[in-house]
Amino acid sequence: MRNCPHNSHLPSHFPVTWLPRLTLTKAAEQVHMVVKTHSKGRGLTGLHVGASNVRRYFPKNISVIELQLDHLHIQCGLKPGFWDGEPEIFDPRLCAWLEAKNLRPQPTQPDVPLALIPAGDNSFRLRPVVPNDRDRARTAFPPAA
Repeated sequence: MRNCPHNSHLPSHFPVTWLPRLTLTKAAEQVHMVVKTHSKGRGLTGLHVGASNVRRYFPKNISVIELQLDHLHIQCGLKPGFWDGEPEIFDPRLCAWLEAKNLRPQPTQPDVPLALIPAGDNSFRLRPVVPNDRDRARTAFPPAA
């Protein structure tokens, strides 16, 4: 950076502190995983998180997470099988929100992708995936398997 002609007026011992820094909050907002809706029958829709996302984002010592669904914040329990082959989250309030947003599985689209974005300790924001987000997320993080 010192060799840049725009910085030639700075003394060599001058610290370059004017560069913007990426804060942890900004970094956390940029990271997200793609999850899918999952149905266990009529009126029972939840999220399939995927084993790789569970390993990466969900420590085994937590039993409850917060989901931010627009203005609604709910706490969802995680069953012991969540870390052992059943990476799914089911909650009646989550089901109602997914159905109200028309994000439940359909015959033409059985798995609806959603972005699950870390938003603090054991807290995640859930939102629909827009095409650009889905492509970017797929290259950075594989979708829920």
